Amino acid sequence: MPAPNGPIIEARAVEKFFAGPDGHRIQVIAPTDLAVEADKIVAVLGPSGSGKSTLLRILAGLAPPSAGEVLWHGASLHTQVPNVAVVFQSFALFPWLTVIENVEAPLMALSLRPIERHKRALRILNTVGLDGFEGAYPKELSGGMKQRVGFARALVVQPEVLFMDEPFSNLDVLTAETLRDELMDLWLDRKIPTRAIFMVTHNIEETVLLADRVVLFGSNPGRIRASIVVDLPRPRDRKTPRFLELVDHTYRILTQPETVRPQPTPAAGPARERYPMIPHARPGGVSGLLEILSDRGGKDDVYRIAEDLVMEADDLLPILDAAALLGFVRVSEGDVEITPEGRAFAEAEKDSRKALFREAALQRVPLLRQIDRALRAKADRTLPEEFFHDLLDEHFSEEEARRQLDTAIHWGRYAGFLDYDADRGRLFLTEA
Repeated sequence: MPAPNGPIIEARAVEKFFAGPDGHRIQVIAPTDLAVEADKIVAVLGPSGSGKSTLLRILAGLAPPSAGEVLWHGASLHTQVPNVAVVFQSFALFPWLTVIENVEAPLMALSLRPIERHKRALRILNTVGLDGFEGAYPKELSGGMKQRVGFARALVVQPEVLFMDEPFSNLDVLTAETLRDELMDLWLDRKIPTRAIFMVTHNIEETVLLADRVVLFGSNPGRIRASIVVDLPRPRDRKTPRFLELVDHTYRILTQPETVRPQPTPAAGPARERYPMIPHARPGGVSGLLEILSDRGGKDDVYRIAEDLVMEADDLLPILDAAALLGFVRVSEGDVEITPEGRAFAEAEKDSRKALFREAALQRVPLLRQIDRALRAKADRTLPEEFFHDLLDEHFSEEEARRQLDTAIHWGRYAGFLDYDADRGRLFLTEA
């Protein structure tokens, strides 16, 4: 029986990890406790690759945790079929089915009569503003209309908990704003039976607009850094001082350096020293940030920069992290200040910038320093990319190892000491 006063879904010490090439453990999500309560919207915000979507899939019952337990109304999730639905950012529509056939698809598993499936699909299409488009195919729809179909398909099963994995990120700003407003109208007016919403996003303003609680996730491994209660009445106004205060507070937490917690030694192998992650930012983004700061007197508020550049957290924060890693800026309490090294870079000519970047990268980025030393140890100054990929596999998932190496190559190319031959799959030094 459902627990009457407890959370609908609860994660207890949930972890996600897998074995590396030599048997040691690669941690994706550290032990995490999290509850999804009735009549609440919970939003998870954090950098790309931090495990947000993995956590969503575990809570929704789409993927098992490696350790810990997920409870549905107080009982173990693996013994039940939870009444949940998921809206994905990629729309995930069947291109060979019409709109109404896409919406009816999840009802096939509920053993409903065809006429009942059809009636329920028509009702939800009308609710999300798609009446008249029942016979259209996905290729005939705009991005916003495709996502409306995605919402209709999720809501037609009348889920108790609706999961949303960055559902507005592939939409233009106006369409995303419209869909957010319409979703909130359905939620507040109780036009949908959903009792709780759990969403993953990279948009800070979106979390403050929609959520009752914002969970800030850290990375490598994924873990909860902070939880913020959004104490604003609905509908919410972006221009109120409290709204701006909450957005700024979120930026301050996200821009604080993360404290790396020691990981327990796994049974599968000995503990290993981790490479610090290279932020996934291009050198051009770092250059642009430093020029902006230099023009603004050397210091500004992160939220103001993001607003002026119309950039979301997932885009701006890696650039800030990269500039801080290189020693070009200092970030504190939501403010970013250029350092003397950063100002020298911003004011330098192109070739001098590359030299300054190279000096900072080799001094401050262990992976680039390792690549440089390994290549210099070879007489021909070249090594296969698999050599470095195998090194990174000991510290990161396969996907993240690939991203780390790609970012290192971009940085090394910009710095003028490294290049990559894609046809041969080899890295080589471009200076002796």
